Amino acid sequence: MISKELNETLTKSGPGTEVGEVMRRYWQPAALSDELAGKRPVVPVTLLGEKLVLFRDDQGNLGLIDRHCPHRGADLCHGRLEDNGLRCPFHGWHFDRNGQCVEQPGEPKGSQMHKQIKTTSYPVVEKNGIIFAYLGPGAEPDFPNFDCFRAPESHVFAFKGLWECNWLQAMEVGIDPAHASFLHRFLEDEDPADSYGKQFRDKAADTDIPMTKLLRDYTSPEISVEETNYGMRITALRHMDNGKTHVRITNQIFPEAISIPMSREMIITQWHVPIDDEHCYWYSMFTSFDKPVDKELMRAQRLKEHRLPDYAPIKNKRNNYNYNPDEQASETYTGMGLDINVHDQWAVESPGPIFDRTKEHLGKTDVAIIKYRRMLRAAIANLKEGKVEALPMLDGADQKKIVGPISNDTIGERESWQEAFVKSDAERRAACKGWDAKV
Repeated sequence: MISKELNETLTKSGPGTEVGEVMRRYWQPAALSDELAGKRPVVPVTLLGEKLVLFRDDQGNLGLIDRHCPHRGADLCHGRLEDNGLRCPFHGWHFDRNGQCVEQPGEPKGSQMHKQIKTTSYPVVEKNGIIFAYLGPGAEPDFPNFDCFRAPESHVFAFKGLWECNWLQAMEVGIDPAHASFLHRFLEDEDPADSYGKQFRDKAADTDIPMTKLLRDYTSPEISVEETNYGMRITALRHMDNGKTHVRITNQIFPEAISIPMSREMIITQWHVPIDDEHCYWYSMFTSFDKPVDKELMRAQRLKEHRLPDYAPIKNKRNNYNYNPDEQASETYTGMGLDINVHDQWAVESPGPIFDRTKEHLGKTDVAIIKYRRMLRAAIANLKEGKVEALPMLDGADQKKIVGPISNDTIGERESWQEAFVKSDAERRAACKGWDAKV
């Protein structure tokens, strides 16, 4: 358990907060490219507690500016998209993608007042289906050379989903290897041939064992954590009865992302981005090492579970996550369907929007959560002292040299499991089709 004060420190991310200041030193997902694909590419964005509007101008360039017109606060999400910017319908004030007011047609002829009006704006970059924003001071950092950014657009599918909880409890479910044996337990195994686009439905490593069976049979992983130049690597070992060990390598990418294996073919890189203190979006990039992703299939799978335009899950606390006691008795551990995102959603939303961690009791399987919170506290302390270079990935080194990270499932001999996961990852990368995945 931690104190009420520390819990507030670690969860609040709005302007001026300690965690918020840390997060603002990193690129943050702001929207999916798909959200700007319609006739009018203008969408509201609430990010780290700030209300903004994202748009694509006539020349295809992106802008992210304050949602409210600095004249009298009208909502620029309803602005007119014209003349390479947004024009407020209230009085016609016109803003370019840098937030500069370039015209005030209602002011007296010859007025130069518009030159003094500049609203908040932030740099934005589009990467493989996600638009990232930098909300921090100074020059924006480079992107690391992660697989999700290195791979071509054809091999990456991006999606997002809304969760009604604080970002920290959302992120922490992704660095908890033990929960998969319970929360995502399937009492009957599906045919792995039908696993495309689904997590935990593939065969385990290079065997014929369904991943669901392995997680069900071996429920007490040996978990270890090591700090890395991007955050931390989490290793979960499930020692099998035949003298072999299943090795699952997942990662925490600082400050609030994870990288995990989805199948032998794909990995998932997922950010848990604060909207405000009680809501967050998860943004996922599914990266294929095998062949171009079937984006239409993966999108259709996920749109069965989410509504547009806010990407809110159809199953939620208002309909009890479609809980079915008969299903819980015979098919799934939760009784909440086959989509593991719903399982995770229930697990992170049910403690309340911000869990009262003064009542929390962590165990040995929570080693990654304990380590992460210490890293976050260290980052807060270093930033207070002006030591930005002490934050992960902000040390001034060439970010393009940070590659991977390795996210993999493999099975090897118990005594040589380390060599097994390195060899397995190297083989997958060497066989990669369509892009050079070797590290």
